[in-house]
Amino acid sequence: MEIHNPGLFPLGVTSANILHQSRRRNDNLARVFYALNLIEREGRGYDEIYEDLLSNGKPLPIAEEGNDRVTITIAKRIVSNEVVKLMDRASKEFQLKPKEVICLGIIAQNQTVLATELAKILDLKKPNALRDWLGSLDDYELIHTKGKTKGTEYFVNPEFLKKLDYKGKINLKNIEPLRLRELLIKVINDYGPCKMSGIRERIGKEIPVRKIRQQLDKLIKEDTIQKSGIKKGTEYFMYKNL
Repeated sequence: MEIHNPGLFPLGVTSANILHQSRRRNDNLARVFYALNLIEREGRGYDEIYEDLLSNGKPLPIAEEGNDRVTITIAKRIVSNEVVKLMDRASKEFQLKPKEVICLGIIAQNQTVLATELAKILDLKKPNALRDWLGSLDDYELIHTKGKTKGTEYFVNPEFLKKLDYKGKINLKNIEPLRLRELLIKVINDYGPCKMSGIRERIGKEIPVRKIRQQLDKLIKEDTIQKSGIKKGTEYFMYKNL
Protein backbone atom coordinates (compact mmCIF):
# COMPACT_ATOMS: atom_id res chain seq x y z
CA MET A 1 0.00 0.00 0.00
CA GLU A 2 1.25 3.45 -0.89
CA ILE A 3 0.12 6.60 0.91
CA HIS A 4 0.71 9.79 -1.06
CA ASN A 5 0.75 13.13 0.74
CA PRO A 6 0.96 16.19 -1.57
CA GLY A 7 3.79 18.51 -0.58
CA LEU A 8 7.26 17.85 0.82
CA PHE A 9 8.38 16.90 4.31
CA PRO A 10 7.92 19.72 6.85
CA LEU A 11 11.09 21.71 7.54
CA GLY A 12 13.57 19.64 9.55
CA VAL A 13 11.91 16.28 8.83
CA THR A 14 13.56 13.65 6.61
CA SER A 15 12.93 9.99 5.85
CA ALA A 16 15.75 9.14 8.27
CA ASN A 17 14.60 11.15 11.31
CA ILE A 18 10.84 10.82 10.87
CA LEU A 19 10.61 8.77 14.08
CA HIS A 20 11.99 11.64 16.14
CA GLN A 21 10.91 14.87 14.45
CA SER A 22 7.33 16.03 14.92
CA ARG A 23 6.22 18.92 12.73
CA ARG A 24 2.56 19.81 12.14
CA ARG A 25 1.77 20.53 8.52
CA ASN A 26 -1.65 21.98 9.38
CA ASP A 27 -2.00 23.39 12.93
CA ASN A 28 -5.75 23.94 12.74
CA LEU A 29 -6.49 20.43 11.45
CA ALA A 30 -4.22 18.87 14.09
CA ARG A 31 -6.03 20.72 16.90
CA VAL A 32 -9.47 19.70 15.58
CA PHE A 33 -8.46 16.03 15.31
CA TYR A 34 -7.03 16.10 18.83
CA ALA A 35 -10.17 17.73 20.25
CA LEU A 36 -12.31 15.06 18.56
CA ASN A 37 -10.11 12.29 20.03
CA LEU A 38 -9.23 11.15 16.52
CA ILE A 39 -5.55 11.28 17.46
CA GLU A 40 -4.19 10.25 20.83
CA ARG A 41 -1.16 12.50 20.79
CA GLU A 42 0.47 14.69 18.20
CA GLY A 43 3.59 13.26 16.56
CA ARG A 44 2.85 9.59 17.36
CA GLY A 45 1.54 8.47 13.98
CA TYR A 46 4.76 7.18 12.44
CA ASP A 47 5.87 5.57 15.70
CA GLU A 48 2.61 3.60 15.74
CA ILE A 49 3.14 2.49 12.14
CA TYR A 50 6.58 1.14 13.08
CA GLU A 51 5.20 -0.55 16.18
CA ASP A 52 2.22 -2.12 14.39
CA LEU A 53 4.19 -3.42 11.41
CA LEU A 54 7.00 -4.92 13.49
CA SER A 55 4.51 -6.53 15.88
CA ASN A 56 2.98 -8.29 12.88
CA GLY A 57 6.27 -9.47 11.41
CA LYS A 58 6.27 -7.02 8.50
CA PRO A 59 9.14 -4.94 7.06
CA LEU A 60 9.69 -1.34 8.10
CA PRO A 61 7.77 1.30 6.12
CA ILE A 62 9.64 3.18 3.41
CA ALA A 63 9.29 6.98 3.36
CA GLU A 64 10.35 8.79 0.20
CA GLU A 65 10.23 12.47 -0.75
CA GLY A 66 9.54 13.18 -4.41
CA ASN A 67 9.32 16.41 -6.36
CA ASP A 68 5.82 17.25 -5.14
CA ARG A 69 4.85 14.63 -2.56
CA VAL A 70 5.87 12.32 0.23
CA THR A 71 5.14 8.62 -0.33
CA ILE A 72 4.94 6.04 2.43
CA THR A 73 5.10 2.41 1.23
CA ILE A 74 3.80 -0.34 3.52
CA ALA A 75 4.50 -3.94 2.52
CA LYS A 76 1.78 -6.57 2.72
CA ARG A 77 4.05 -9.59 3.07
CA ILE A 78 5.07 -11.03 6.43
CA VAL A 79 8.79 -11.55 6.87
CA SER A 80 8.27 -14.59 9.11
CA ASN A 81 5.29 -16.19 10.85
CA GLU A 82 7.70 -17.30 13.56
CA VAL A 83 8.59 -13.66 14.25
CA VAL A 84 4.87 -12.87 14.57
CA LYS A 85 4.54 -15.63 17.16
CA LEU A 86 7.59 -14.34 19.02
CA MET A 87 6.31 -10.75 19.11
CA ASP A 88 2.85 -11.86 20.24
CA ARG A 89 4.25 -13.97 23.10
CA ALA A 90 6.62 -11.20 24.21
CA SER A 91 3.82 -8.61 24.21
CA LYS A 92 1.52 -10.87 26.25
CA GLU A 93 4.18 -11.93 28.75
CA PHE A 94 5.68 -8.46 29.26
CA GLN A 95 4.23 -4.96 29.23
CA LEU A 96 6.53 -3.72 26.49
CA LYS A 97 6.82 -0.03 25.73
CA PRO A 98 6.50 1.13 22.10
CA LYS A 99 10.26 1.68 21.79
CA GLU A 100 10.95 -1.80 23.16
CA VAL A 101 8.49 -3.33 20.67
CA ILE A 102 10.22 -1.54 17.79
CA CYS A 103 13.71 -2.65 18.88
CA LEU A 104 12.67 -6.24 19.55
CA GLY A 105 10.92 -6.43 16.17
CA ILE A 106 14.00 -5.18 14.30
CA ILE A 107 16.30 -7.57 16.18
CA ALA A 108 13.94 -10.53 15.68
CA GLN A 109 13.62 -9.96 11.94
CA ASN A 110 17.40 -9.67 11.51
CA GLN A 111 18.26 -12.35 14.11
CA THR A 112 21.47 -10.43 14.94
CA VAL A 113 21.97 -6.65 14.76
CA LEU A 114 25.07 -4.61 15.49
CA ALA A 115 24.60 -1.65 17.84
CA THR A 116 25.77 0.66 15.05
CA GLU A 117 23.25 -0.84 12.60
CA LEU A 118 20.37 -0.53 15.06
CA ALA A 119 21.30 3.06 15.86
CA LYS A 120 21.40 3.85 12.13
CA ILE A 121 17.97 2.30 11.50
CA LEU A 122 16.51 4.36 14.35
CA ASP A 123 18.56 7.45 13.40
CA LEU A 124 20.04 7.78 16.90
CA LYS A 125 22.92 10.24 17.14
CA LYS A 126 23.68 10.34 20.89
CA PRO A 127 25.86 7.53 22.33
CA ASN A 128 23.41 6.55 25.10
CA ALA A 129 20.21 6.98 23.07
CA LEU A 130 20.09 3.31 22.10
CA ARG A 131 19.97 2.24 25.75
CA ASP A 132 16.77 4.25 26.21
CA TRP A 133 15.16 2.56 23.20
CA LEU A 134 16.14 -0.94 24.28
CA GLY A 135 14.60 -0.25 27.69
CA SER A 136 14.15 -3.44 29.74
CA LEU A 137 14.51 -5.99 26.93
CA ASP A 138 17.75 -7.23 28.48
CA ASP A 139 16.25 -7.31 31.99
CA TYR A 140 13.30 -9.34 30.69
CA GLU A 141 15.88 -11.68 29.10
CA LEU A 142 14.24 -11.25 25.72
CA ILE A 143 17.55 -10.28 24.14
CA HIS A 144 21.20 -11.00 24.80
CA THR A 145 24.31 -9.10 23.79
CA LYS A 146 27.88 -9.95 22.94
CA GLY A 147 30.88 -7.84 22.03
CA LYS A 148 31.79 -4.36 23.20
CA THR A 149 31.37 -0.74 22.06
CA LYS A 150 30.81 -0.56 18.26
CA GLY A 151 31.12 -4.34 17.99
CA THR A 152 28.18 -4.96 20.33
CA GLU A 153 25.61 -7.30 18.83
CA TYR A 154 22.00 -7.82 19.92
CA PHE A 155 20.10 -11.08 19.36
CA VAL A 156 16.96 -12.74 20.70
CA ASN A 157 17.58 -14.91 23.78
CA PRO A 158 17.82 -18.54 22.51
CA GLU A 159 16.08 -19.78 25.69
CA PHE A 160 13.04 -17.63 24.89
CA LEU A 161 13.01 -19.09 21.37
CA LYS A 162 13.11 -22.62 22.80
CA LYS A 163 10.03 -21.91 24.91
CA LEU A 164 8.23 -20.90 21.72
CA ASP A 165 9.40 -24.01 19.87
CA TYR A 166 10.78 -21.49 17.35
CA LYS A 167 11.14 -22.94 13.85
CA GLY A 168 12.56 -19.94 12.03
CA LYS A 169 15.31 -20.38 9.45
CA ILE A 170 18.87 -20.61 10.76
CA ASN A 171 20.84 -17.48 9.96
CA LEU A 172 24.64 -17.78 10.03
CA LYS A 173 24.93 -14.08 10.80
CA ASN A 174 25.23 -15.00 14.46
CA ILE A 175 27.70 -17.84 13.92
CA GLU A 176 30.17 -18.51 16.74
CA PRO A 177 33.84 -17.66 16.00
CA LEU A 178 35.01 -21.27 16.44
CA ARG A 179 32.38 -22.57 14.00
CA LEU A 180 33.26 -19.85 11.48
CA ARG A 181 36.94 -20.72 11.80
CA GLU A 182 36.19 -24.37 10.99
CA LEU A 183 34.10 -23.38 7.96
CA LEU A 184 36.86 -21.11 6.61
CA ILE A 185 39.52 -23.80 6.95
CA LYS A 186 37.34 -26.34 5.16
CA VAL A 187 36.44 -23.98 2.30
CA ILE A 188 40.03 -22.80 1.77
CA ASN A 189 41.40 -26.35 2.02
CA ASP A 190 38.81 -27.78 -0.40
CA TYR A 191 38.51 -24.91 -2.89
CA GLY A 192 41.55 -22.67 -2.35
CA PRO A 193 43.03 -20.40 -3.42
CA CYS A 194 39.84 -18.43 -2.68
CA LYS A 195 38.97 -14.79 -2.98
CA MET A 196 36.67 -13.19 -0.41
CA SER A 197 33.75 -13.33 -2.86
CA GLY A 198 34.23 -17.08 -3.33
CA ILE A 199 34.46 -17.68 0.41
CA ARG A 200 31.23 -15.79 1.06
CA GLU A 201 29.42 -17.68 -1.71
CA ARG A 202 30.24 -20.96 0.00
CA ILE A 203 29.75 -20.16 3.69
CA GLY A 204 26.83 -17.69 3.51
CA LYS A 205 26.59 -14.07 2.42
CA GLU A 206 24.69 -13.17 5.59
CA ILE A 207 27.89 -13.51 7.66
CA PRO A 208 29.39 -10.00 8.08
CA VAL A 209 32.64 -9.48 6.16
CA ARG A 210 34.30 -8.04 9.28
CA LYS A 211 33.74 -11.36 11.11
CA ILE A 212 35.27 -13.30 8.23
CA ARG A 213 38.27 -10.96 8.07
CA GLN A 214 38.85 -11.26 11.83
CA GLN A 215 39.07 -15.05 11.60
CA LEU A 216 41.17 -14.96 8.42
CA ASP A 217 43.67 -12.62 10.10
CA LYS A 218 43.91 -14.97 13.09
CA LEU A 219 44.47 -17.98 10.83
CA ILE A 220 47.22 -16.09 8.98
CA LYS A 221 48.97 -15.19 12.26
CA GLU A 222 48.82 -18.85 13.28
CA ASP A 223 50.38 -19.90 9.93
CA THR A 224 47.30 -21.99 9.16
CA ILE A 225 46.59 -20.07 5.95
CA GLN A 226 48.36 -17.47 3.85
CA LYS A 227 47.28 -14.82 1.39
CA SER A 228 48.58 -13.20 -1.77
CA GLY A 229 47.48 -10.21 -3.82
CA ILE A 230 45.88 -6.95 -2.66
CA LYS A 231 42.39 -5.57 -2.17
CA LYS A 232 39.76 -7.42 -4.27
CA GLY A 233 42.47 -9.56 -5.85
CA THR A 234 43.52 -11.05 -2.50
CA GLU A 235 43.44 -14.86 -2.44
CA TYR A 236 43.61 -17.13 0.60
CA PHE A 237 45.15 -20.62 0.59
CA MET A 238 46.40 -23.20 3.07
CA TYR A 239 49.92 -22.67 4.38
CA LYS A 240 51.05 -26.10 3.16
CA ASN A 241 50.19 -25.18 -0.44
CA LEU A 242 52.63 -22.29 -0.64
